[in-house]
Amino acid sequence: MVVLPLGEFFDRLRQPEYTGDNRCLPCTATNFVIAVAVSTLLGYLTLGADAGFAAAFGLAGTVFLVSVAAIYVRGYLVPGTPELTKRYFPDWLLAAFGKAEADPDKHGPVDTAVDVEAVLLESHVIEPKPHGDLGLTPAFEDALFDRIEAERSADTDREALAEIIGVDAATLEFEGYGDGAFVAASDGQRVGSWESRAAFLADTAAGRLLPDRYDDWGETDPVDRGAILGGIRLFLERCPACDGSVRFGQEVVESCCRTHDVVAVTCEDCEARLFEVQVTDEALAYDPEAST
Repeated sequence: MVVLPLGEFFDRLRQPEYTGDNRCLPCTATNFVIAVAVSTLLGYLTLGADAGFAAAFGLAGTVFLVSVAAIYVRGYLVPGTPELTKRYFPDWLLAAFGKAEADPDKHGPVDTAVDVEAVLLESHVIEPKPHGDLGLTPAFEDALFDRIEAERSADTDREALAEIIGVDAATLEFEGYGDGAFVAASDGQRVGSWESRAAFLADTAAGRLLPDRYDDWGETDPVDRGAILGGIRLFLERCPACDGSVRFGQEVVESCCRTHDVVAVTCEDCEARLFEVQVTDEALAYDPEAST
């Protein structure tokens, strides 16, 4: 029989998708409560069987320590815990762990005072295509990807958004979600969301170009600017991060505690998400193919 070193043994048991930065606090808390309850119950039953306090305490302590070790290494003690939290945990309890259902403003269309499609048509950013859909004009697409390459080479950081969106950099705050997604807010008002570095590069580049193409850009509200820039991403056929092809479709986004359907634009090569909106009747209206 081959005896594995302790470290290698734990590495084989470890589940990175549920531990470390991916650890789900609701699942961890649930399993910790289960560990306490089970070890206490076993200790009580052992004590009731006249095995003595020492035996009862020893058994309860051993079960508890083994359970905590399992939770630490694997992320949970009871198989299927992620499904249990999705199905049975109320929103108020998930909110206590920062896992509440995402704000509709994060995944849904933002209420704006601007007709994004009309602005993009007026600015010669998009145009009707022979197949009946809308798409980027060749001139804007060439200029956009030249600018994207410049932003990529310069390793432009998030603070560049302040000038582009039209807010004071000192008021700009960021909140990250998952793998590279983030939301920007200014004075408590959300001004935009980006699903990936690729989405950020696209908006930064487009924001450099639009002032010369849209006469009212200087008077446009920051929220409306974010909506216009996000609208351009719907028409990208190449990924700003790797130049791969992109796909448009309905997908299921699953986290440890939530599952929801989204309409998304995603790179087929690097899997960068360029645009994402939760599926609603209004969201489905964002489909570029719906303009046929």
